[in-house]
Amino acid sequence: MKLSRAAESPAILPLPLFGDRVAAGFPSPAQDYVENRIDLNEICVRHPASTFFVRATGESMIEGNIHEDDILVVDCSLTARHQDIVIASVDGAFTVKRLSLHPVVQLLPMNPAYAPIALEENNQVEIFGVVTFIIYAAR
Repeated sequence: MKLSRAAESPAILPLPLFGDRVAAGFPSPAQDYVENRIDLNEICVRHPASTFFVRATGESMIEGNIHEDDILVVDCSLTARHQDIVIASVDGAFTVKRLSLHPVVQLLPMNPAYAPIALEENNQVEIFGVVTFIIYAAR
């Protein structure tokens, strides 16, 4: 898993935000109207100096709606809490899992085909950050 930090001062790239919402049920007539422009950094990045992006791979988090090629926005400045989805290094290998602090400390996959990772004293574990947003790849 390759990790890359966001730039200290990310370039601002305002993108169009349409005023009308898109119906997920029956189609509605769309207006050709841009309400405003937004910068995704303003929405997804609260702490630019401590935020990085990583692309997900594998199937261990599919029930957490994290799929192959999704981009995870990870904030290293946050303290991981019980049930947070985190990026961790376990014995030198990076993984994304749900953190469980009780009844035992472990990293939980969100796919029953995978086993939890018990965080024992002999494991080298480091929590790198908390996943704050998931940017879904087109499926």
